[in-house]
Amino acid sequence: MMENWLKWMHRYVSPVFLALLVASFILWYIAKLSYTYTTEQTVRVSVDGQPFEVTCVVEGVGTNLFGYRVYMNKTLRIPLAELKTKRSYEEGHEGKLIIDPQSLQNALAPRFSDIKIISIGDIPEIDVPRNP
Repeated sequence: MMENWLKWMHRYVSPVFLALLVASFILWYIAKLSYTYTTEQTVRVSVDGQPFEVTCVVEGVGTNLFGYRVYMNKTLRIPLAELKTKRSYEEGHEGKLIIDPQSLQNALAPRFSDIKIISIGDIPEIDVPRNP
């Protein structure tokens, strides 16, 4: 079955045509990467050694977003002093801190040189640091 299909392809479709088709697809894809896109991106954050992930809506040129998604897998370290927080008084959540989303967005923004952070999703509560 597969041999028959390959014979048919070779008979009716030129290898040069297939090569040019693949090349045109690659060039089209590269051209599309120069547009500005908005997408969701999961960002790994560590606040004073407490790691968590947060989903951000980001905007940027396709090449920058693609590069970030492929190559950026490190955790961004942010000191607690850079963030606005308040204690959680919800039952079962005593000893937890609620991070202000705007302050986290402001702390993340300078760490992304070519990507604009539009909004931040749910931020998990973190433990209140113990004073030495």
